[in-house]
Amino acid sequence: MSIGTNSVVSFHYRLSETGGELLESSYDAEPTLYLHGHNNLLPALEKAFEGRAAGERFETELSPEDGYGHRKDGATQRIPVKHLLDYAKLKNRLKPGMKVAVNTQHGPWEAIVLKVGKFNVDIDSNHPLAGKQLTFDIEILEVRDATADELAHGHAHGVGGHHHD
Repeated sequence: MSIGTNSVVSFHYRLSETGGELLESSYDAEPTLYLHGHNNLLPALEKAFEGRAAGERFETELSPEDGYGHRKDGATQRIPVKHLLDYAKLKNRLKPGMKVAVNTQHGPWEAIVLKVGKFNVDIDSNHPLAGKQLTFDIEILEVRDATADELAHGHAHGVGGHHHD
């Protein structure tokens, strides 16, 4: 079965900065699942999956424009520590350089901690991968038709169905 709109794709990936070190890998965890054609991946990455099938391996490079954008100068902010996702667990362990998720009105946003205060934290709100030329090494494990539930929710569900409200 070829990947097209409304296909659920299961895959593993390795992500590196082009010509650089490994940044992320899914091979130590469950495969990643996504519903094709529903804006669940970066558009250029989703386009690279189009028409492929289970068992295929491929590599694709994304420019900053196709990935996480260019870095924006002056994108630093001071925010209350309580706006960090899982701040209760993190508040005594925050350190400069640490990747955190900030609760925003549009959902979680990744940022890098620049400075830690008692009640506030200074962050760089550029996405940690902004400005980078990225290489994805992809291994497609499975392709199937989406279920009615997945289509209604707009995303793939893992083993055992959906686990959200």
